[in-house]
Amino acid sequence: MQQAVKELFERYARNFNAALTAEPDLEAIAGLYTETFIAASPAGIMSGKNDDELRKVMADGFARYRGMGTKKMEVRGLRVTPIDELHGLAHVDWRATYDVDGAGKLIDFTSAYLVRIDDARGKVFGWITGDENAELKKHGIA
Repeated sequence: MQQAVKELFERYARNFNAALTAEPDLEAIAGLYTETFIAASPAGIMSGKNDDELRKVMADGFARYRGMGTKKMEVRGLRVTPIDELHGLAHVDWRATYDVDGAGKLIDFTSAYLVRIDDARGKVFGWITGDENAELKKHGIA
């Protein structure tokens, strides 16, 4: 499980960073998620489907990230707690790099992901995040 989850977040970071420099490969990014998923943040809890609406939301999100000067997302740490042979909880320590008015800004944060291993390949079926907008405002980015 550890290796499958490590490879999942390597793909996640690679696809995210590619989307910051060019048109996102929405099929590759959508391939990181299961057919349905859940998400929790201070804004509430939601569920969704891996469909055309998700791809539209992702495309809009990457355009927003590029517009605010996001340059890179880097996995700085990964801790995986297996739940059973198919499921686990992954805590991913991220570092986001921004270019704001010509100055580089770094923001470190941790998100938790629920992952499922199918055919030795990991996919995300849920995530729990903090208040991204508040953190960006705190750093003068949003």
